[in-house]
Amino acid sequence: MPPSIPPFATGTASPPPARLQSVDALRGLTVAAMLLVNNAGDWGHVHPWLEHARWHGLTPPDLVFPLFLVIMGVSISLGLVPLRERGADAAALSRKVLVRALRILLLGLLLQAVAWLTIEQRPFRVLGVLQRIGVCYAVAGLAALYLRAGLQWVLLALLLAGYGLLLAAGGSLQPWVNLPDRVDTWILGPHAYQFDAASGRAHDPEGLLSTVPAIASTLLGVRAGALLRRGAGGALLGMGLAACVAGALWAGWQPLNKHLWTPSFALWTGGLSLLLLALAHRLIDRMGAPPLGRAMGRNAITAYALAWLGTCALAGTGAMEHLYPALFAAPMSGLPPWVPSAAFAVAFTGVVWVLMAAMDRRRWYIAI
Repeated sequence: MPPSIPPFATGTASPPPARLQSVDALRGLTVAAMLLVNNAGDWGHVHPWLEHARWHGLTPPDLVFPLFLVIMGVSISLGLVPLRERGADAAALSRKVLVRALRILLLGLLLQAVAWLTIEQRPFRVLGVLQRIGVCYAVAGLAALYLRAGLQWVLLALLLAGYGLLLAAGGSLQPWVNLPDRVDTWILGPHAYQFDAASGRAHDPEGLLSTVPAIASTLLGVRAGALLRRGAGGALLGMGLAACVAGALWAGWQPLNKHLWTPSFALWTGGLSLLLLALAHRLIDRMGAPPLGRAMGRNAITAYALAWLGTCALAGTGAMEHLYPALFAAPMSGLPPWVPSAAFAVAFTGVVWVLMAAMDRRRWYIAI
């Protein structure tokens, strides 16, 4: 999302481009997909298309988070870089980037604390989606301010190559024993996403070491945003195809794996994200198609936080134990059990969608 940074003195460069509705729309649809995947009514009966891959491999939900990071990188190019080009002080912009990144990270910790306090037997988790977003925003934002395009590509390549070599040097890529899991076990322990008390091993899909290639995903978005600023939709399409090819080739060495955010996963999902962005740009910005999801996209982190609090309220008060059977499971008892589970996820996401649409109508935008 474009950072909330006040205008600075204008230099000789041309004014920044108008806000691209395709970026807001795709961001909003991405957040909606995130809520849909994260809020099943019955976790014992989830449709395979709404489940993450258990380990190696790729399912549709595995694309959601990398797509959000790529779009965030695009927004850095569209919202932050023009300010620098217009003469804004780099140090002042850097402070604003770091402060915003810190706010996002602290919000992630706050939401984890709410879940820990309201949901029985839920441990406090140090890392998470918002914490990773905050770190990626900070590094990509600073890179966009201080590194030229060529050096940004070099940094992206070094992050992926370096991480790939670390994975190889660490030995097995299997659960619990791979290098990222060993690092998270050592540093996070019981405060990781998963912790096996018997073995003392931990695993976190948003872990410390695996955040390195996630930064590369964001940088890919930064470079894609530069193409959008130039109106180079064809080049964006080519970049997406090239990233997919590179990811497919790398997968022959290190397989696609969201849990580890392998380089092949970063490139393949990054390429798919760029293809979706090129399509959205063509349909919405060039052909005038309705920007479905724009309202959610303008308040993306607000929507995510509101959904998190809603989940905590339903689980913490015990309301979910009564609401789901009465409104979904029982009325749909003759259908496959994944249907009411998915119906609840759709209804939950729909409520947040309506609230974000109401905020958009009133022009209420909360900048985290």
